[in-house]
Amino acid sequence: MITTVALGDGVGAGFTGRAGGVSTAPYDSLNLGGAVGDDDAAVRANRRRAAAALGVDPARTVWMRQVHGADVAQVTGPSAGGVPGAVDAVVTTVPGLALAVLVADCAPVLLADPAAGVVGAAHSGRPGTAAGVVPALVERMRALGADPARMTAAIGPAACGGCYEVPAAMRDDVAAVVPAAYAVTSKGTPGLDIRAGIAAQLAAAGVTDVRTDPRCTIETPELFSYRRDGRTGRFAGYVWLQDDEPDTTDAHGDAHGDAHGGPHSGARGDGHGGVRGGGRDDASWEGR
Repeated sequence: MITTVALGDGVGAGFTGRAGGVSTAPYDSLNLGGAVGDDDAAVRANRRRAAAALGVDPARTVWMRQVHGADVAQVTGPSAGGVPGAVDAVVTTVPGLALAVLVADCAPVLLADPAAGVVGAAHSGRPGTAAGVVPALVERMRALGADPARMTAAIGPAACGGCYEVPAAMRDDVAAVVPAAYAVTSKGTPGLDIRAGIAAQLAAAGVTDVRTDPRCTIETPELFSYRRDGRTGRFAGYVWLQDDEPDTTDAHGDAHGDAHGGPHSGARGDGHGGVRGGGRDDASWEGR
């Protein structure tokens, strides 16, 4: 269910998979996205299961309303209103507060500076990578006392450059601001390597300790992929500063409201804007 990531002493981090939940097809089974059409009760149960497997409290997990932008919010605790506004990155200095990012082809990016006691999470797809959401997160963490030279980053599973097919003009637009994202697919068509682009952005920001999960979401049936399946669920990346509080993960439900894309959220974003497979437009938002 969980792939854990080592980001330093006193930091917990991991990526969920597709198995181990209660959702039925096409969201089977550990769908954590609350705005993809799945049953609300199933999503809440899945979030509790994921939290229990990770060892975090689902009532102290922050979910974003993701819109493929570059805005970053600092959070100090969950609330009924969720993260104010629409953001694609969050940062905290509060132990025991888990930050979550939902994906199904975009890259989940987790960052930590254990010495400064600062962690962050970002949702970086094609538009967010071009807009610089990950560099924006690094800068916000720096403002809180983190040092990029001490930071450790994890780039999670995402659509790989060999599979992520886009129109040539779109590839050129992204590569104009993130040259490392330029790719050619396995079919010889224009593509994007979002993770390579993010790694280059991190290096330019001074973050050199970067761990990249090599799994491609499109090629890995154990992960959700919008480009592969269309209507499907979302997996998540989590990061948190560990504390010594008692674990209560199996005693609480998800404590977040509609504003940040939990169950009942009806907001939609602008999607990938690319071409899926042989020409399907990705009009559905990956988001929450």
